[in-house]
Amino acid sequence: MWDSSRKQSQRQRELRARECAMFGSAAIMWLALLGLGHAADERSAPVNQSSDGVAIEGYDPVAYFTDSKPVKGSSQYTYRWQGAIWHFASAQHRDAFAKSPESYAPQYGGYCAYGVSQGHTAPVDPAAWKIINGKLYLNYNREVQGLFLKDPVGGD
Repeated sequence: MWDSSRKQSQRQRELRARECAMFGSAAIMWLALLGLGHAADERSAPVNQSSDGVAIEGYDPVAYFTDSKPVKGSSQYTYRWQGAIWHFASAQHRDAFAKSPESYAPQYGGYCAYGVSQGHTAPVDPAAWKIINGKLYLNYNREVQGLFLKDPVGGD
C-alpha cells in the first residue's frame, strides 16, 4: 500500500511539473508576443542606412514618385522613421513622406529587392530602381535589377 501511495505521489508531482512547465511556456510565449508586437509597431523592418543612420544613401524616396528619377536629398529636410533619418529634396517631399511613409518608403527597408528575394540583404544603387504597383523597389545595380524584374513581386 505504501508503494502505491508513493507511485501516486510521484505521478502527482510529475503532473504538477508538466502543468508548471506548460504554464511557464505559455507565459513566455505571451510575453514574447507582446514584445514582438511592440517592436513591430516601433520598427517593422530593418532599414538600409549608413553608419550615421541615413536611409537609402540620403536619396529622397518621394522624388522617385514625383520626379521619376533618383534625387539626392538634403540634410536640411529630414524626417526620422523606423529608426533611420530620411533625407528629402524639399519640405514638400518631407511633409508628404511624414503623412504616409509607407506610401513612399522603398520595399524591404531599402535593401536590394533581388537580394532579399534570395534570402539576404545587399546595398543598393539608387539608380537601379523601379516603381511597380505603386511600390518602390531598389536593387544592387542594373544587372541585378534585370534579374529582379523577371519576377518582380514573386507572383503578388
